[in-house]
Amino acid sequence: MTSVDWPAVRREFPALANWTYLNTATFGQLPRRATEAVARHFAHRDELACWDFLAWYDDADRIRAKIARLIGCSPGDIAFVPNASTALGLLLAGLDWYSGDRVLTLEHEFPNNLYAPGLLQRFGVEMIACPWERFYESVNASTRLVVLSSVNYNTGFAPPLAELADFLRARGILLFIDGTQSLGALRFDVRRIQPDMFAVHGYKWLLSPNGAGFFYIAPQLRERLQPNVVGWRSHRDWRNVDNLHHGAPEFPSTAEKYEGGSVSFALLYAMEASIDLLLEIGPEAIEQRVLGLAAAARRILCELGGSVADGSSPIVAARFENRDVSALARALKEQRVLVAARRGHLRVSPHLYNNEQDLEVFDRALRALL
Repeated sequence: MTSVDWPAVRREFPALANWTYLNTATFGQLPRRATEAVARHFAHRDELACWDFLAWYDDADRIRAKIARLIGCSPGDIAFVPNASTALGLLLAGLDWYSGDRVLTLEHEFPNNLYAPGLLQRFGVEMIACPWERFYESVNASTRLVVLSSVNYNTGFAPPLAELADFLRARGILLFIDGTQSLGALRFDVRRIQPDMFAVHGYKWLLSPNGAGFFYIAPQLRERLQPNVVGWRSHRDWRNVDNLHHGAPEFPSTAEKYEGGSVSFALLYAMEASIDLLLEIGPEAIEQRVLGLAAAARRILCELGGSVADGSSPIVAARFENRDVSALARALKEQRVLVAARRGHLRVSPHLYNNEQDLEVFDRALRALL
């Protein structure tokens, strides 16, 4: 593995000049190159008055290929969406549901994964949220779909996805994974895990703006999942803008068929710039760096009396007995140290742009408050 100039990487993120930022699980910081990519797109629009708009979709295909390289799939498996909940909604709306079917998730999941399946109750679908310790025994013959986060937003728990996916696949149960809380920090290999759908909103660890997201959909699911958003790009010959098809669309075989209409190009160009940065550094080096910083944060919280679960994820969550962690987070913000409070946990989430000095500042500030 080649050596990474981490101070140079850090200089890509202007917000860090004024803040000790340990809160990527809430928002990732944008690198300069992402902001510049947006500015270039708008300048390009002005220069050519948008006459070349079809070429922008060639750029979108280029970005699909980079995402595919990042997660190990084919570009045709990738569709752009504004957020992960859109992808989950597309999945839930596109399946045929029957009374008695079950959707399974874990307790304390992100609200997306708790709320959306509840909409299926009108079909007689049962929603089950179980503790991880009871996950495997909670899967039964009625389970149609499992909905999970790759890393829990609240506790940092990272389920063993490859093992879990093998278990579900052998039983014909669909697996939806929300990778928003890990992709960009942890590696994800579609070929190894083989989820049916993997959705990511890039505004956290992928260092992208809000509204820049994508999902992977397995080819076998794509064959039977009908789009529930239909627009001018739904027909396979949509690039023939001089003579657009009228009538029912003939959908292409690629994941692009789920996009319907236009995509948010400025946001996608920003996401591309951030993905370029991640690929330049290397996902393995990033994962090693982030997990090392998270382990250091875990040690600090334990030394200060926090109750911290063991784990290997970028999110470190600690409980402090008889302390209001929301008040602690607010007091740290007054010192320009940004962390978060989530359901009784003080949550610390360092990313590749952080360093040991950030953790030292956090340690001193929290120690003084405690």
